[in-house]
Amino acid sequence: MGSFKLGGMTLGSLFKKPETVLYPFETKPAPAGLKGHIALDPDRCILCGICAKTCPAGALVVEKKERTWSLDPFRCVQCGSCVRACPKACLAMEPAYTPVATAQSCTVVPVPDPKAAVTES
Repeated sequence: MGSFKLGGMTLGSLFKKPETVLYPFETKPAPAGLKGHIALDPDRCILCGICAKTCPAGALVVEKKERTWSLDPFRCVQCGSCVRACPKACLAMEPAYTPVATAQSCTVVPVPDPKAAVTES
């Protein structure tokens, strides 16, 4: 009886569209509700540090003196707490898969000083 099921599945899979894709050349569309990864708009960031304080995993670090914002993607749990807490809405959850990394490293983003941009003009 089991061989009839196996034979039916085998013959059925010959005429159906394959479930897998050739990954580097083709990608599947992102499923609905995928949180993806955090993206920062550095021009809008005021380095308040509220996002780092609300992150339950401690994946965010805001350095006011160096004017940098860093994210450890291996610690981030994609909960979206930082996105909801940001007063300037400079953080967003992009609905795409997290980019593949070959080494464990933090993403460091320099935040431009708005006062320096005004004095240069």
